[in-house]
Amino acid sequence: MDKQEEVPGIAYIFTSFNNTIVHITDLVGNTVSRISGGMVTKHDRLKANPTIAMFVAKRAADAAKEVGIRALYVRIRAKTGSTGPGPGAHAALKSLTREGFKILSIVDTTRVPRGGPKVKGGKRGRRV
Repeated sequence: MDKQEEVPGIAYIFTSFNNTIVHITDLVGNTVSRISGGMVTKHDRLKANPTIAMFVAKRAADAAKEVGIRALYVRIRAKTGSTGPGPGAHAALKSLTREGFKILSIVDTTRVPRGGPKVKGGKRGRRV
């Protein structure tokens, strides 16, 4: 059996403390699969659970394998302004590796607020 050619794709893992979304595309940006925690479980409180994140990544990986993707560039993103990715990020990444994908790079693409709109209250703030 020949060694399969490594066709790369991009895995976008979005994790908040309420949900986990794994979105796999090819290098051009065409969606191969997009699975969220709500598609795996019916319980709202479990959508951000690491165990559910593992199943989310497994379902997304199965669809990517059918297309022929064998390697992944991983981009992990958390909610804007949060302290770090949610509880499902590590579990989803570990599950993708366990499925046999070669991880080419991991990048944290969490958006960082810089400045933003002016705070209400005037020059000397709100006086109580």
